[in-house]
Amino acid sequence: MTRTIVLATGNAGKVREFSGLLEGLNLQVRPQSDYAVPEADETGLSFIENAILKARNAALHTGLPAMADDSGLEVDALQGAPGIHSARYAGPGRGDAANNDKLLAALRDTPWAQRSARFSCVIAYLRHAEDPTPLIAQGSWEGIILTEARGDQGFGYDPLFWVPSHECSSAELDPVTKNALSHRGQAMRALLAQLQQRH
Repeated sequence: MTRTIVLATGNAGKVREFSGLLEGLNLQVRPQSDYAVPEADETGLSFIENAILKARNAALHTGLPAMADDSGLEVDALQGAPGIHSARYAGPGRGDAANNDKLLAALRDTPWAQRSARFSCVIAYLRHAEDPTPLIAQGSWEGIILTEARGDQGFGYDPLFWVPSHECSSAELDPVTKNALSHRGQAMRALLAQLQQRH
């Protein structure tokens, strides 16, 4: 019997990504937008807190198991910023280009050796809104922040994220390679292993 999991997003790309990874588990992934779930207030101080808040909100409004991811970029020279504020770094609704411009400006005088950074992702899975033991999976992807954008694949900070192992930016990787390396791919595979144990 196929069980439905609500994904706390309206992003069709994320739904496709999660559905592909959960193939063979008799699980159907549906976005919370299918159920008119209101956006959760991301009031947490960490990726873990925000992922749990979003998943709990989706489970509460649908009565179904739910999962959510929270992710962002941590730059060492900026004490981990933009971190949980990655999507809104330049201000609410400003978008990727403004966020990237702000990051480049913040690192203008930072030498290459001090431009280390990582993408981090946390995925939370709750069986129901009151679940006291959510499944938590994490992934992290190390890189260096470039001085100018490169590539047109991906989204967000991908054009500024240099991947030393492949000598290109994240935005220059094909989607299959990116999913194999990325923070979200790592976290999703870790969650999948936990789900297979639980189901």
